[in-house]
Amino acid sequence: MISIGEVKITDKNASAHRFGDGMRLLILLLALGPFISAWAKPNIVIFYLDDMGWAQPGAYGGKLAPTPNMDSLVANGVRFTNGYSSACVCSPGRVGLMTGRYQSRTGHDANVGREGRELLLSEVTMAQHLKPAGYTTGIVGKWHLGDTSPQFMPQARGFDFAMGTVGNLGEGEGPTFYRDNELLPELDGAPITSPIYAKEACGFIESNKDKPFFLYLSFNAVHTPHVASQKWLDKFQDLDRRTGAYAALIAEADEAIGTVMTKLRELALEENTLIFCISDNGGAAAQAEQMGLRGSKWFVWEGGIRVTWIAQWKGTIPGNRVVNDPVIQLDVLPTALAAAGAEKPKVELDGVNLLPLLEGQEEKLAPRELYFRFGVQHAVRQGDWKLVKASQAMEPMLVNLAQDPGEQNDLSAAHPEKKAELTTLFDKWNATMQSPRWEDKRWNGEPRRQGEKKKRKNKKADAE
Repeated sequence: MISIGEVKITDKNASAHRFGDGMRLLILLLALGPFISAWAKPNIVIFYLDDMGWAQPGAYGGKLAPTPNMDSLVANGVRFTNGYSSACVCSPGRVGLMTGRYQSRTGHDANVGREGRELLLSEVTMAQHLKPAGYTTGIVGKWHLGDTSPQFMPQARGFDFAMGTVGNLGEGEGPTFYRDNELLPELDGAPITSPIYAKEACGFIESNKDKPFFLYLSFNAVHTPHVASQKWLDKFQDLDRRTGAYAALIAEADEAIGTVMTKLRELALEENTLIFCISDNGGAAAQAEQMGLRGSKWFVWEGGIRVTWIAQWKGTIPGNRVVNDPVIQLDVLPTALAAAGAEKPKVELDGVNLLPLLEGQEEKLAPRELYFRFGVQHAVRQGDWKLVKASQAMEPMLVNLAQDPGEQNDLSAAHPEKKAELTTLFDKWNATMQSPRWEDKRWNGEPRRQGEKKKRKNKKADAE
């Protein structure tokens, strides 16, 4: 028996009290369970830039326009020097990002724009993977995976909230914009979309601050048209008109990233948010900063497939790190699913979970090959070696990227065995892929206008 002042409690009563306290604690934990579970799941944000040069951000050496917000992500996270997109043009790269699978698995080698070129309904998007794990999902910005019917639009592909452009600004004959499943001919403020997207993204975050969310912020910048708010154009008025417009476009997109990051900080969500900042392919404009990489968008040279690649998860990923291991946008989905504690997908993924590398548990990724196919063009990277064929008539070229990042020296004659090995690897991989479902004549390296001019000339000759 225990005596406390005038109160006498028997051992039996004490046991009952302890049991009651334990039950109350258990009930409390069960009640708080969903909230604890929700907080344990990080929010996931992807900033996806369009046509931005590999070295455009200041943290990559860019000088044209200040990018303090992208640079801040680097300071608080990881900058990959060998980050890739599996495609050198817009839509195929987005297939890879959204599915974690090579776009060549479904023959989606080129851009969409008409019926039959959509992301196949058999493919499962990141949003569709994350929803069963308890995530609210949102896309703000460029979709570019099909808009010929509602079943191909974002809300049918797993996104709870959806607004932006169906493809590129000013391209195509139909409506350019969408909200939910409705196609819209106009959007107030367009074609300057970065500040619009920042506002919409912040609204989505505010509405879902108390539960885990996935936000895919897919910029139109820095794709054409190169347009920006006057305040940003004024900051670059000393440059020629085209360069100034391009610089302003970059700076305004970076400002939009900063606006979203400020919202996360105001809501005390930054430390519980896994963030990626990636470009969909290499630089397209003459003003794009590529730091000597060969080629550009439309080519499987490094200039077309090597991209800005940044990851931040403040407090979980050690900051201010530079990683040289090759990574690819296909890795985002498995990494996000691992962070979310989502079920392992039933479909085969081509990307890998980067969390052990990002968190510092592993120093390097396991060796692997990265494959690229753009119609008649193809490439394969293995370690520092790369086999590249950048046009239909070109004999595949072997380069060592550690010694020759500009891909100027063909080492085929000096290392025939390595060329044969990479050729066999690509052929074996390609045999498991689907042939391109449609043709884009630009993948032979011809400029679009030149190709169109030849087409018109041939039609005229036929008529004559």
